[in-house]
Amino acid sequence: MTDHALAVVRAGALTTVQDLGRPGHAHLGVPRSGALDRPAADLVNRLAGNPPEAAVLETTLNGCAVRPRSTVTVAVTGAPCRVTVDGRAVPWGAPVRLPAGALLDVGPAVSGVRSYVGVSGGIAVEPVLGSRSTDLLSGLGPAPLTDGTVLPLGRPTGVHARVDVAPQPAPPAELVLRVTLGPRDDWFTPGAVGTFVSRPYRVSPASNRIGLRTEGPALERTRRGELHSEGMVLGAVQVPPDGRPVVFLADHPTTGGYPVIAVVHAADLPAAAQAVPGTPVRFVAVRRR
Repeated sequence: MTDHALAVVRAGALTTVQDLGRPGHAHLGVPRSGALDRPAADLVNRLAGNPPEAAVLETTLNGCAVRPRSTVTVAVTGAPCRVTVDGRAVPWGAPVRLPAGALLDVGPAVSGVRSYVGVSGGIAVEPVLGSRSTDLLSGLGPAPLTDGTVLPLGRPTGVHARVDVAPQPAPPAELVLRVTLGPRDDWFTPGAVGTFVSRPYRVSPASNRIGLRTEGPALERTRRGELHSEGMVLGAVQVPPDGRPVVFLADHPTTGGYPVIAVVHAADLPAAAQAVPGTPVRFVAVRRR
């Protein structure tokens, strides 16, 4: 058994391995997956001295605790949280030297949803279709972590960042999502389209890595028939029969049969990863290209 590994002491509510994902396999029915808050994952790798493609841990709401079997550099970004080493507080958003056998505890998110844990060398589980990401929809990649899981680590290839604390955007108090209407906005009444881009929604507790579900006014359709399944893209806003928009995130299905009223601009999706249930959501229409 290698000493260059990370033992999971507390897995938390949902902690997964994530990297840049596996785009380009939609024709096989494989979602892209990957870190939901890509800027936070990129930053944690830079802090730990890793290349952008290194795999990290993505926690959900209540963090996790891990113990390395060799001395490593670690960093935590994303949702702000208390970080301790053997019970002693250490900086969040900065590289920390973690001795072999020490316990790194990533606490519950103070705000936001997902924290990212980077370890020098990266999480070196076996890649599937070129990625180490856990995909909750298809089941590809490593299973969500459980207590006692041991994760292999890669060999460090770089030097960790020399910063005290790296600035990061705060989780959104209001989630503003710019959208381009279509391709199926003509399946909805003009009043429904107006409601979609003018009325407030809220993030639903039923949201997950597959999609951000919303609560708010239902959108009325003009067509009652079924839509043939068609390709779905990251950020697609699908409207199921209950009329409440769902924003597709990294683990979204590659096809779907409910109409897509709009598509969210990719630059706005990382904030969606950090929007806690109850956060106000506003869809803002941008002129069609």
